[in-house]
Amino acid sequence: MLGFPVMMGLVWYWGEAYYHRLMVSRVGSDLVTANAYFQRVIDGVGGGVDALAASQALSVAREGDALPALLGAQQTRLGLDFLNLLDAEGRVLHAATGTAAGSARSAWPIVARALESGGGAVIERFEPDDLLALAPALRERARLPLIATERAQPDLRQEESRGLVIHAAAPVRDALGRQVGVLEGGVLLNGNLGFVDTINAIVYREGALPEGSEGTATLFVDDTRIATNVRLFADVRALGTRASAEVREHVLGQGRTWLETAFVVNDWYVSGYEPVLDSRGERVGMLYVGFLEAPFRAAKRMSLLIVAVVSLMVSFIGALLTLHWARSIFRPIERMHATIECVDGGNEAARVGSVGSRDELGRLAAALDHLLDGQAAQRGELQALNASLDRKVAERTADLAAANEDLRAAQHRLVMSEKLAAIGELTAGVAHEISNPTAVIQGNLDVLREELGPAARPVANEIRLIHEQVHRIRLIVTKLLQFARPGEFAGYVEAVDVNAALADCLVLTRQHLARSEVQLVQRLEARCPVLINLQELQQVLINLIVNAVQAMPEGGTLTLETADRDPATDAAGVVIVVRDTGRGIAREDMARIFDPFFTTKKRQGTGLGLSISHTLVERYGGRIGVDSEPGQGSAFIVSLLAEPVYRRDAAPDNAASGAPIHP
Repeated sequence: MLGFPVMMGLVWYWGEAYYHRLMVSRVGSDLVTANAYFQRVIDGVGGGVDALAASQALSVAREGDALPALLGAQQTRLGLDFLNLLDAEGRVLHAATGTAAGSARSAWPIVARALESGGGAVIERFEPDDLLALAPALRERARLPLIATERAQPDLRQEESRGLVIHAAAPVRDALGRQVGVLEGGVLLNGNLGFVDTINAIVYREGALPEGSEGTATLFVDDTRIATNVRLFADVRALGTRASAEVREHVLGQGRTWLETAFVVNDWYVSGYEPVLDSRGERVGMLYVGFLEAPFRAAKRMSLLIVAVVSLMVSFIGALLTLHWARSIFRPIERMHATIECVDGGNEAARVGSVGSRDELGRLAAALDHLLDGQAAQRGELQALNASLDRKVAERTADLAAANEDLRAAQHRLVMSEKLAAIGELTAGVAHEISNPTAVIQGNLDVLREELGPAARPVANEIRLIHEQVHRIRLIVTKLLQFARPGEFAGYVEAVDVNAALADCLVLTRQHLARSEVQLVQRLEARCPVLINLQELQQVLINLIVNAVQAMPEGGTLTLETADRDPATDAAGVVIVVRDTGRGIAREDMARIFDPFFTTKKRQGTGLGLSISHTLVERYGGRIGVDSEPGQGSAFIVSLLAEPVYRRDAAPDNAASGAPIHP
């Protein structure tokens, strides 16, 4: 009584869902095939016009009097409804139909494209006057009386006089390859029954549909059928009828493909509609394929009916057999169930007892009683053990958390130390290897200058350039050694005006600022000079400025601020702030930004810029920190002492340097 309705409901639901998916998939595949053929027809018209435009016959005919005859013959051969030769301005020179000479055709997009050496073929919707300008016969062919159609959107018009046209154009060139005109042609699709019959024959070949169903194909201007094999009755085609309002809104209004059942003229069809777009991307019509749903629906109902009858018979026989055996099973199970409910309610002494059965249910009842006896004995022991275990787990968890925290900190310090040691050894080795050949070059240069004496004057400029480059190499070597052993190479210090240093840095980074739409704001209020190596300070500031600009790829505001440190709360010195309005720094990255090799710029940067800047600032007893919120920009704060306090072990300490420093 319960299983059969549920089972039939599921079968019916799954059958309907599968049937719907099958029909939608089938009509979707049919629509793809129809669209491919439609596109091939369009490309064929365009290819024919293009081939004629490039042909030797047209080139020869343009020089003589055979052009009208050639155009007429080629129009017939290509199956075109009009064929015009235009001049280089897009005006008609010769026409195979009744197009007036001198008519301007350049307003049509495909003609304008051909005038620019493009061309091709597109679908266009021609108004009645446009058709009349090409040939009066085309206007008459396009006229269709509108037939009142069930479920269609109301329309006050009495006839459809617009035409759907395959419009093609191709550039015409002379013997020297210069464009001298355009060849324009096209096919009116209104009433083109051979086109839709061919689509129907391709998509719904014989035997593709069950008996009683029939495939159909239609081409619409807006929602009006202009070429179709859908029948009103007998052999009368449904030309002038219109698509239903819901299909029109879905396809023409929203630009979406319809793959569903739809009411077509006088019956329900499994239908596929897709919009037809003109050269401007506007929806000017629809392409439709579909097949009659009634035979499929009848076959589905018959299949479900057979399944229902068989299932009903099986369910009825199974119910009789089940009720026969149910009584011997229900009673022992009910007693065991009642016992379990008593135990759950707090009566731990409840037991099943004898159920008068020696089968599996009897053995199960005895096993349940034995289990309840053992459970009662173990419950007390388990409660005591649980209490003890909870205390031990809490103690060990606290110890493990503390040990893990210490281990992570030690591991982090070890990794940083190994990285810096490796950098130092590598840099010192490179600097040593460069210094030796540099000394040889400098010594030989001095010997060369002494040996040549006055004879060296013609190459004095070259000798000076070599000397300058050798000096530059020495400076680079000094910088490398300074990075490898910072404690041994503290730079020459001098009294530096941080405002002037910032101005010099802006000159050096002007190419970065020029490439980005960054607005610069300066608030330079520091007055206290600081003793520091100017080049090292500029290195730090340039790195911070470049990082700030790179953080604002879409533009923003770069703010540079300087101020004297408050003598009431801090030692004399200055604070420099480099602030940007970029994307900010993620919270999980804040603790690592001063680590060597850590970078968020995956495709550029080495991850050493901020680490080196941190080392340089702390060498003189200063501090560098950051204040950032994701999405709200970042501010790097450099705090310098007026009188430096040298530190030989300056290295990134993120626990301190990651915290904000405020002026």
